[in-house]
Amino acid sequence: MDFEKYGMMGAGIAALVLGLLLVRVRFRAASGAERIVVLGPVFEAVALAVFGAEHFTAASDLMSIVPRWLPGPLFWTYFVGAAWLAAAISFICWWLVRWSAPLVALLFLIIVVTIDLPNLPSHIGERLFWTLTVRELSFAGGAMVLAGSVWLRRSLASNTLIQLGRGIVAATLVFYGIQHFLFPLNAPGVPLEKLTPAWVPFPTVFAFLVGAILVVTGIGLVVRRTTQIAAAIAGIVLLLLTVFFYVPILALEINTELAIEGLNYVFDTLLFAATALLAGFGADRPIDEKI
Repeated sequence: MDFEKYGMMGAGIAALVLGLLLVRVRFRAASGAERIVVLGPVFEAVALAVFGAEHFTAASDLMSIVPRWLPGPLFWTYFVGAAWLAAAISFICWWLVRWSAPLVALLFLIIVVTIDLPNLPSHIGERLFWTLTVRELSFAGGAMVLAGSVWLRRSLASNTLIQLGRGIVAATLVFYGIQHFLFPLNAPGVPLEKLTPAWVPFPTVFAFLVGAILVVTGIGLVVRRTTQIAAAIAGIVLLLLTVFFYVPILALEINTELAIEGLNYVFDTLLFAATALLAGFGADRPIDEKI
């Protein structure tokens, strides 16, 4: 477990440091809400690097998720890990992003189609199933927005990709926000099974506040005038949850058998924060008149 734990943490720290160093030029060139949005690829890279490392350090466990009809499960586990690491490097260096972003979106969609949806008949009435499936779909949506926004020439196709991806992320924010009102005792952000720890004051009020923000920003994403500010607010809130809620939980669990679960909660929430920020890309670029 130590190898897996420290491998994931090391990959995340390295990606964060390099990402923040290399994003400085684009950060300085941006203004207003765009300054927050431009950090989205960095946080995306951090989470992808962590999960990429996990595919190598815990391959024997993760290979059980590979569909049984697909031969060579260990190979596909390593392949996906290498894909996440390659995408993380691309986002950090801001190199070949017009290729890596759509491929990240495609890989998340493949995961939804091959791993999540086959379980639909037996889990259709389970909240957790829909939460996880929508989460993977939203990760694809954020990468779709980034892909459409970095294409050298904005066209009808790129604009459609942006609008579709942004709509997916917006719907996910609203869906998760509503769950915060229905299940206020569950940990906020991505509403999974973990309950809010006893040390958090007024957990129900906390959940309602986060839920309201997610619903409002989800709606704001699809309104052109508020797209970037909504993406920035949602991203900031989810980033704050990562740092001040899930990292302390991880600190309490880091030397226990729950360490890997704690790491996954931290970087799942960070990836969702990055996804919200990515949904704000391309909001200020018009479609080319000539298609």
